[in-house]
Amino acid sequence: GVRAARGEPVFDRLEAKMAHAMMSLPATKGFEIGSGFGGTVMRGSTHNDPFVANPVGGRPGDSGRPALGVSSNYAGGTLGGISSGAPVYFKIAVKSVSTIGQAQQTSRLTGEAITLEAKGRHDPCVLPRTPPLVEGMAALVLIDAALLQRTRLGGACTTVCDGTRNFDPANPWGDAANGAANGAANGAPAAKKARK
Repeated sequence: GVRAARGEPVFDRLEAKMAHAMMSLPATKGFEIGSGFGGTVMRGSTHNDPFVANPVGGRPGDSGRPALGVSSNYAGGTLGGISSGAPVYFKIAVKSVSTIGQAQQTSRLTGEAITLEAKGRHDPCVLPRTPPLVEGMAALVLIDAALLQRTRLGGACTTVCDGTRNFDPANPWGDAANGAANGAANGAPAAKKARK
């Protein structure tokens, strides 16, 4: 799944960003996340995704697994607009291609009725192109959410940030007033002693 704590609780909700991205793809006409429209007929007590303790040890090789997980995933991997650590899943609806070689009736801006027959190369079906577009767009939304979360934890640095201070590119090892001691405490290499 997606790591927990990606997204926002109001305007930049993870599911809203995902819906925005998916609906911007050509021919997309519908989006639902998690149980989607089926969730509207469920009771809230059933649709609830309660937090539970993760098993000791977590996933192999994943020391960063959070202490909590969810026992179900009706919400599709988000709770309150923020990723819960569960897999994010959604469905989209894609319409058929409407630009076809068959003659169709339409009108000019003046209201005059005309016949439209599309010429040239047009895909008869968008299905082969849709999965890579959806996967790519979902990846962009998730990396954007991850990068926004990283800035909240101390800046846009690529070093490990624990959120205790903002990253300053001009002074990456900490406050200059505290000298080398502060730098050493933050992982700076020790200054070389002059040889006599």
